[in-house]
Amino acid sequence: IKEIIKFLKFLKSVFQIKLMNLILETPRLLLRPFEKSDAEELFDMDKNPNVHQYLWQNPVKDIEEVYAYIEMVQKQYEERGIGRFSTILKETGELIGWTGIKFVNDHVENRNTNFYDYGYRLNEKFWNKGYASEATKAWFKHGFDVMKIETMHAYTHAENGASNHILQKHGMQFMEDYLDKDGIKWKWWQLENSKYNTK
Repeated sequence: IKEIIKFLKFLKSVFQIKLMNLILETPRLLLRPFEKSDAEELFDMDKNPNVHQYLWQNPVKDIEEVYAYIEMVQKQYEERGIGRFSTILKETGELIGWTGIKFVNDHVENRNTNFYDYGYRLNEKFWNKGYASEATKAWFKHGFDVMKIETMHAYTHAENGASNHILQKHGMQFMEDYLDKDGIKWKWWQLENSKYNTK
């Protein structure tokens, strides 16, 4: 049993190294794991109230919150095998926000937990340029074809027309509206591997 545990730990460490070296590429973007040096550009995005309009209306006020967030996501890489990635504009090297898949097991969302969730957040100056759609296409391909995820979910503010449009455009099915604890209406989305691979 000790040898089995040792081997499993070895496999986990190999997988973590593989994830930390993972870079996804699109025509205009590089998607890579968070680094501590991303903090200032992430802070520039998250201190903007407009970015949080369809989130929880709680912009980041101190860069220390961003450092804590980076550490939390890096811990998710280790414990859950995936997490949000920094999203970089190839042409300039600018960090435009984050995109990616995470495994939700730390809270219940619309009566669900232990599920794969797709999401993104971009700095306002990079909105309406097709970057979110480009990243979404790459992440769906990675999630369904490489990670072999059976079902991927997403949840969006009911009034966030841009995000709702992108999810629908890339094949996610709207399942239902639901209310959070504050009475805010959200939309619950789902895409199954079998349906993604028949598109």
